[in-house]
Amino acid sequence: MANIVIVGAQWGDEGKGKIVDLLTRYADIVVRFQGGNNAGHTIVLKGEKFVFHLIPSGILYENKQCVIGNGVVVDPAVLIEEVNELKKRGYLKDDSQLMVSEEAHLILPYHRRIDIARDRVFKIGTTGRGIGPAYEDKVARYGIRVVDLMDEEVFRKKLKANLLQKNAYLSEVLKEEPFELSEIFDEFLRFKKQLEKYVRNTSIILYDEIQKGKHILFEGAQGALLDVDHGTYPYVTASNTVAGNACAGSGIGPTMIDSVIGVAKAYTTRVGEGPFPTELKDQVGERIREKGGEYGATTGRPRRCGWFDAVVVNHAIRINGIQEVAITKLDVLSDFDKVKICVGYRVNGKILHHVSSNLKILESSEPVYEELDGWKKEGKGTKKISELPVQAQRYLKRIEELTNVKIAMVSVGSERNETIELKNPFSKGSLKR
Repeated sequence: MANIVIVGAQWGDEGKGKIVDLLTRYADIVVRFQGGNNAGHTIVLKGEKFVFHLIPSGILYENKQCVIGNGVVVDPAVLIEEVNELKKRGYLKDDSQLMVSEEAHLILPYHRRIDIARDRVFKIGTTGRGIGPAYEDKVARYGIRVVDLMDEEVFRKKLKANLLQKNAYLSEVLKEEPFELSEIFDEFLRFKKQLEKYVRNTSIILYDEIQKGKHILFEGAQGALLDVDHGTYPYVTASNTVAGNACAGSGIGPTMIDSVIGVAKAYTTRVGEGPFPTELKDQVGERIREKGGEYGATTGRPRRCGWFDAVVVNHAIRINGIQEVAITKLDVLSDFDKVKICVGYRVNGKILHHVSSNLKILESSEPVYEELDGWKKEGKGTKKISELPVQAQRYLKRIEELTNVKIAMVSVGSERNETIELKNPFSKGSLKR
C-alpha cells in the first residue's frame, strides 16, 4: 500500500495533469482534493488533447476510480459538461468510475457574478469562476453542499436565505443585477438529476480502500506559491494547495500519506497578477511562451514566463514536505545557447534565499542567476537521463543540487511516452539514469 500526493512546486500550470496521468497506471484511485474549475489539467493522449477542470486526470484509464473530494468547490454545469464530453469521446463508460463527495461545496451563479464584479475594483487576476466567493461562503458557514442539493427542501431553504444577502450585496454594493430564486432553483434541480448517481460519502470509501491496501494518488490543483496561507498573498487562490490539504480535502488522516512529489517546469510561469522575480519581459520570455504553448488551459490567458527559480521551488519543498520532483517541459529549453537558474534574490545589497512574505520586498527582489550552457536536441523519445545532451544532464543535476531533492521523472514532450521515469513512487525500486 502506498498513498502519494502530487503538488505543484511553482505558481501552478506545472504539468501536474500529465504526471498524474502517468502515475495513475500504478494507482487504484485518483483523488482531487482542492480548488475548482479555475484549474485546468491538460493531457495529450495519442495526439488527442484533453483538458480537465474538475475531474481527476486519471479518468482516461477505464479500470481506475476517480474522486472529487470534499475540499473541491464544484460548479455542477462544468462537471456535467466534462462528463458529457468524456462520454462523447468514448471514456467514462462506467458511471461507478467517478465519485463526488457529498461534502463538497457548490459554486452558485451569484458566486461567479460577485467574483467578476469585485475583480474590477481590486484586480488580483481571478479567473472569474466564482471559486473565491464559494470558499468564502464555506468558511462563513452558509455555503451550500452537494448533499444539500440532493434534498430539494433543504436546498430551497438555504438558497432562499443566501439570496437575501447576496442580492442585497450585488445590487447595492456592486451595482449588479440580482437573481430570482426560481432561475437558480430550477436549473440546479436539473443538475441534481444528472449528478446524484455520482454522489457518495467518499471519506468512508477512501478509508475502506486504504485499509484494503489500495494505492491512492492525490491530485492537487494550482501550485504552492498560490496557497492561500503560504503563497504570494493576496495574489493567490482561495484554498490551501499544499500537500497537507490532501488529508483535510479528502477526509483521511495524515498518517495515511506515504510520499509527496512536487512538479516543476524546467522554467517558471505564472498567470495573473502578483510578484514574479524571474519574469522575462523580453524576446526570450516570448520565445519560451510560444515554444511551450504557455496559455491558460482554463482561460486562454498568456502566461508570464521566466527562468527556473530554485528559491521558489525550495519554498515549495519546505511547505509541502516534497521528497521527489518531476521536471516537465525540459524540451522547451532546447535550442537556447545559454540557460539560467535563479539561486537567490538581491534586495538592498543583501542576498536572500527564501521567498519573503513581504510583497514589497519580493517585488523589489532582483534574481541572482547561475548561467549554464544550453543544448540543441529536445530529447523526445529519450528513456534515460544519460541519453540526454550532456548540457541538459548538467542542468538537471544542478537543480537537484540546489534543491537537495532527487528528480523522479523528466518530461521531454507532451505525450505519455515522452517521459523519462526514474522511479515508480508506488514501489521501492528505481530505474537507471
